[in-house]
Amino acid sequence: MSTPRHYITTTIPYVNARPHLGFALELVQADALARHHRHRGDRVRLLSGTDENSLKNVLAAEAAGADVRSFVDRNADAFAALRGQLGLSYDDFIRTSSDPRHRVGVERLWRRCAEAGDLYRKEYEGLYCVGCEQFYTPGELVDGRCAEHGTEPQLVAEENWFFRLSRYGDRIRELITSGALRIQPAGRRNEVLALLEGGLRDLSVSRSHHRARGWGIPVPDDPSQVVYVWWDALGNYVTSLGYGTGDSAYDRWWASEGRRVHLVGKGVVRFHAVYWPAILLSAGLPLPTDILVHDYLTVDGRKISKSAATTVDPAALAETHGADAVRWWLLRDVPRTGDADFTSDRLAARADADFAGGLGNLVHRVVTMVHRFRDGAAPTPSAAALPGGSELADVCRNVPGLVDAALADFDFRRATRTVWRIVEEANRYIDATRPWEPAGRERQGDVAARARLDEILAALVGACRVLADELSPFVPDAAQRIAAALTPVEGTLPAAKPLFPRLREGEGTARRPV
Repeated sequence: MSTPRHYITTTIPYVNARPHLGFALELVQADALARHHRHRGDRVRLLSGTDENSLKNVLAAEAAGADVRSFVDRNADAFAALRGQLGLSYDDFIRTSSDPRHRVGVERLWRRCAEAGDLYRKEYEGLYCVGCEQFYTPGELVDGRCAEHGTEPQLVAEENWFFRLSRYGDRIRELITSGALRIQPAGRRNEVLALLEGGLRDLSVSRSHHRARGWGIPVPDDPSQVVYVWWDALGNYVTSLGYGTGDSAYDRWWASEGRRVHLVGKGVVRFHAVYWPAILLSAGLPLPTDILVHDYLTVDGRKISKSAATTVDPAALAETHGADAVRWWLLRDVPRTGDADFTSDRLAARADADFAGGLGNLVHRVVTMVHRFRDGAAPTPSAAALPGGSELADVCRNVPGLVDAALADFDFRRATRTVWRIVEEANRYIDATRPWEPAGRERQGDVAARARLDEILAALVGACRVLADELSPFVPDAAQRIAAALTPVEGTLPAAKPLFPRLREGEGTARRPV
């Protein structure tokens, strides 16, 4: 059988401001998913990038009194820097205003849809939200305001190019209901089906060169217009693979068998689950296989936003608390559905409880016992080391499959909670077996006690190694520290030492995680 392929993408954010923690959630989720599949031996390509051909980027630069190019470059650099700051492992990072692959691919995609008869030009008047870069009907507004941004849209009248979106509603519905296009969780899938049930209107897919301030990709053969930023941005999933350039990466990751997985926030579901599939159908290209939707992070109940006062800087958080503390809170505490309210106290409490008080405490106990009872030489695991009836053995054996199932359901909290069962069961195993008791009998010459203690220590060291292995997609640095603490040097484990410092001074014993 061929090795499974997974092409995993994040959305690409506007660069009208520096990154915020809400987007870091998506980055970390995508990275954990990619690392997990690599860890299982699959082939993976992980893509992120920045959406730069947007009017809101131009307006933000003007408001800052900055040149648009330098403003965009500076903020794009801040997004690219998250790779090191959050321990990300993406294989590619595309910038839509400067990557030479992108314009060629967008132009090719436009021409393919034009050849299909799906593009036409007409005059249009509508209510336009600059924050969403989208037209809305009055019925789609809440008290006359955009539901996403809480702002009143502008009345815009101009001549644009339109895409015949209305042609593709039935085909998209078929793909979703058949499972060929999987949308998770089910509530988001149902929202898309309800949207399709109401019928689709053709979509404006260009803006006048004048209103765009001359920023963006010109419409092929019509320099008076620039390509609508969402059309432009959605194309990144194939332009980054060299679509339109003949690059074999496109055939390998998009046009071949495998999973094509988009991670998106709930506010952009219609773009990815309706507009993008319709564009691909028109162009005669394969569709994504999975659209995985996350909800929002909030601060004091308000959505985290670059343009609002609720932004939280993930780079500063990682600098203060460490990348793994940030990653762990995002994966361990954010639910699969429903918004999650962030505070730095919650992040620090989780890290202290689980790293210092959970992982660190367990590994320290185990290594200390190996040094105390076996001079640092961990007994070699054997068939007897993890007897079939042992709950610890059963948990270690079952965790990988349960993690696979949780991540197949796009449930990171369930996945991390599953891994945590090893910590809980290992602590119970220590309490139940009381290794210090056979150690005492061994000192009195009890040969059977020596064998029993070897069995217990081998079981605990083995469980901690499984723990490090299964944690590696979620918190790679923490997993590496645990693995290093359990790796013999010239036959002896390193001396026991605290692996994870507490983030809050004077807290005492960390609380047990739920």
